[in-house]
Amino acid sequence: MRHDPIKNDLGAFFSRSTFLRRVFYHLLDLVLLRAWYVRFELRRWAKKAPEKVHMLDAGAGFGQYTYFMSRLHKDWNILAIDNKEFIISDGNIFFRKIGKDQVLFRIGDLREFCEKDAFDLVLAADILVQVEDDDRVLRNIHASLKEGGMLLVSTLSDKTEMKWVRKSQRLTDEANVRDGYDIDHIQEKLRNAGFSRVRARYSYGKLGMLSGLFSVTIPIFLLNLTKAFFVILPFYYLVVYPFCFVLNLLDTRVPHRSGAGLIVKAYK
Repeated sequence: MRHDPIKNDLGAFFSRSTFLRRVFYHLLDLVLLRAWYVRFELRRWAKKAPEKVHMLDAGAGFGQYTYFMSRLHKDWNILAIDNKEFIISDGNIFFRKIGKDQVLFRIGDLREFCEKDAFDLVLAADILVQVEDDDRVLRNIHASLKEGGMLLVSTLSDKTEMKWVRKSQRLTDEANVRDGYDIDHIQEKLRNAGFSRVRARYSYGKLGMLSGLFSVTIPIFLLNLTKAFFVILPFYYLVVYPFCFVLNLLDTRVPHRSGAGLIVKAYK
C-alpha cells in the first residue's frame, strides 16, 4: 500500500491556495492523534517559555507543526528543516504569503545539521524512525539546544498488543528504517547523547489505535484502490469522524501502560 504518493497528492491539492493549506493543517490536527499529543505538549511548554524564543522543527514535512508553533506567539522565530526541496519551496511561499516572516524553511540533513546553542525548543515529530543513524541526529540536536532547552519527540513504540496495528504501520510508513522504540531504550539513547532530564510516556492506546484504523488506515487503503475516493472522502469523514473524535479525546485523557506511540521530553 503506497502511503507517500497519497500524502504528496493531498499536499499538492491543498497547497493550491493559502486558504486550502490552512484547511489542510486543521484537518491534520483533527484527524491525526499524534497531533493531539504534540500540540498538548507544545502548549504546555509555551506557557513557561521566555519572550524571545528560537524553535526548530526537525523534519518538518508539510509544516503542520511549524504552523501551529507560529501561532503560539507572533514573535517567536522558527526554523523548519526537511530534505525535500518542494516542501521547502512551498513552505517558504506559504508563510511569506500569510505574513509570518519569522518562519524559515531550509533544506537540510539532520545527520549533518547542527547550530550550536541556537534553539530553546526542538521538535522531532515522527522522524527518528526514518533515520538509520539516529544517535548522530540526537547528538546534533543536543548541541543545537541552548542550556535548559527541550527536545520534544513523537515517535512509534515497538510495543503494541494489536498485530494489525504493527502491520498497518509497516505498510503506511514505508520510509521507516525501524518499527519503533522500546521506551527504556530511547531514554537511554537520549542520555547517551548528553540530555540530562528525560521523560517518556506511551501514546496511542487501544482507543487511539482504533481511531487510527478508521481515520487514517482505511482512507489510505481506499485511496490506493481508486482516486475516486477523493470525492467521497469528505462524506466518509462526516460519518466517521465524530466517533474518532471521541476515541482521540479519551485516548489523550488516560495514561497508557503500553501503546503504539511514545511522547518523550528531554532537556539539555
